[in-house]
Amino acid sequence: MLKMTNIYKTFNPNTVNEKLVLRGLNVELKDGDFVTVIGGNGAGKSTMLNMIAGVHFPDQGSITLDGEDITGLPEHKRAKYLGRVFQDPMMGTAANMEIEENLALAYRRGQKRGLNWGITKEEKELYVEKLKMLDLGLETRLTAKVGLLSGGQRQALTLLMATLQQPKLLLLDEHTAALDPKTASKVLELSEQIIASYSLTALMVTHNMKNAIQYGNRLIMMYEGKIIYDVSGEEKKNLHVSDLLEKFEKASGGEFANDRMILS
Repeated sequence: MLKMTNIYKTFNPNTVNEKLVLRGLNVELKDGDFVTVIGGNGAGKSTMLNMIAGVHFPDQGSITLDGEDITGLPEHKRAKYLGRVFQDPMMGTAANMEIEENLALAYRRGQKRGLNWGITKEEKELYVEKLKMLDLGLETRLTAKVGLLSGGQRQALTLLMATLQQPKLLLLDEHTAALDPKTASKVLELSEQIIASYSLTALMVTHNMKNAIQYGNRLIMMYEGKIIYDVSGEEKKNLHVSDLLEKFEKASGGEFANDRMILS
């Protein structure tokens, strides 16, 4: 479903702030893979997601999605293939619009827009059905402004919006990091449920090693712009946080570059 081949990316080249972020990155995701990605700050995790989304373009290498070369495709043209949930719950929704209006925007993504904005009865029934999956009572609040919702409710709604059109690839960029532990756990469970029910291919960046082990069928560890560990199946199920810490310690020469990773 996704293939990134020999990807290099340098920010601020030929300046004092030059930083090589991705160094010959190679990633391949099969259809239906749910891959968790961990690594310290500066490992290149978010840059990789931004590269897939078209926010940044590689200096070298190629990216294909479901067999189509999207390396030079601009961000807005990739949007119909991708769903994305960001770390900030406020980024994925329009606060001044109603819940049903936000869902309508997501539902019509990639379609040609006419002058008629009305939300049909069939659409409302669909939105109610989908909102019931979240088990947050939002199906009875279709006309409520999204700005009135809690951070967890907004993130759950963003997740639903990102998957309403069943994208070829779902990108989750530390999407529970800004939530309290209980709400984060709920959103992670919803993520797993939605990914499984639609058989989506997903890439989830996280700093939490327990979550990286618990969720998905495959785990990737990044360090200095490369993949240093790639594990799946039974081997992944039998992993412990201590195993990941040991891998990271070996790769970093014994120095932990990221306190958050340890504290997770």
